[in-house]
Amino acid sequence: MTSDSAAISKPTPSADRIEAIDVLRGIALFGVMAVNVVMEFRVSIFEQFLGPRTPVSPIDRAIETILTEAIELKAFALFALLFGAGLAIQFDRLAISEHRTALLLRRLVVLLVFGVVHLCLIWNGDILTEYALAGFVVLPFLFAPRWLLALAALVFLALYLAMQAFPPAGLFPSRAAIWQDVMDANRIYATGGFLDVLAFRLREIPLIASLHAFVFLRTVGLFFVGALAWRSGVVQNTRVLFAIALPAIGLGAALLHIGIEPLGTVLLALGYGAAILGIAHFERGKRLLGWAAPLGRMAFTNYVAQSVIFGWIFYGYGLGLFGRLGITQSLAIGIAVYAMQVLFSAWWLRHHRYGPLEWLWRTLMYGVRQPMMLAEAMAVR
Repeated sequence: MTSDSAAISKPTPSADRIEAIDVLRGIALFGVMAVNVVMEFRVSIFEQFLGPRTPVSPIDRAIETILTEAIELKAFALFALLFGAGLAIQFDRLAISEHRTALLLRRLVVLLVFGVVHLCLIWNGDILTEYALAGFVVLPFLFAPRWLLALAALVFLALYLAMQAFPPAGLFPSRAAIWQDVMDANRIYATGGFLDVLAFRLREIPLIASLHAFVFLRTVGLFFVGALAWRSGVVQNTRVLFAIALPAIGLGAALLHIGIEPLGTVLLALGYGAAILGIAHFERGKRLLGWAAPLGRMAFTNYVAQSVIFGWIFYGYGLGLFGRLGITQSLAIGIAVYAMQVLFSAWWLRHHRYGPLEWLWRTLMYGVRQPMMLAEAMAVR
């Protein structure tokens, strides 16, 4: 191992970790889980485009409203903000390495490979592929000053809002194609074996890609916002965080109320993120929200694990509950899985430096096996 590789492959000291970011990532993962289990594993993701659904109970209706209005796209927007901040943190902490660009490119290539595997073999609702591609767009700008990051964020978010207002013709699938896909999903996901589900999953990818195309510009824009938040020191400035949180949440909610959903979603995500980060910086906030930090440190592992678990629960090669459960029942299953992951993550990180997939990602990024056990890491240091 070269001296340069040795230096950059050391673990980030605990004192250097920003626990509030881990907390926010862990909480955002709950929102992602809730939306995925209710709207994408329980039924076809395309069902929502066929018109209003009629939940069978008032509780189902209330939960669906909360998920749609307060959580659905906001949780994914939060994840994009966090990934952008994480990419900027990695970039800055590798400043002493002459191989910084190559390492970060390899990091994104490895993430892209993970994403394609997840997309094709596990679940086609994958967001890792989109994030890797967005990372390739953002990475060159991390060499630029903060004003250029801010300008890039404004440009990409403005392009996103323009595309929502004036959707390109032919980008979104026809209603007939959506209807046929939902009918096939109700049959294959519910009763098909693994190979049947795999074949249908691959066949759905072009339709899924059209959904990503509608939000890709937003993802890139939020990556820039996350990177700018890190570079400007906002992430650790509680006064600024709370100054952002309340107006962003209030204005975002108002815009959603009058039907300006794309901009309202972005503002709500910013407000949520700023509020949670601000609270998590205080001692009482740490005690209140600290349970989410281990989950956030292992978000990659937990995200993919959720796909594996929910696939087995809902698809025909497992319990085959696709289309058979209501919203409340499905969310209860999701919460149970999430709670188990909270406990598992805390236990795992008492003995290990990283989650299993985080360790593999880092090892492939550096091309050097990283110490996994805490005791092993101390011996290396």
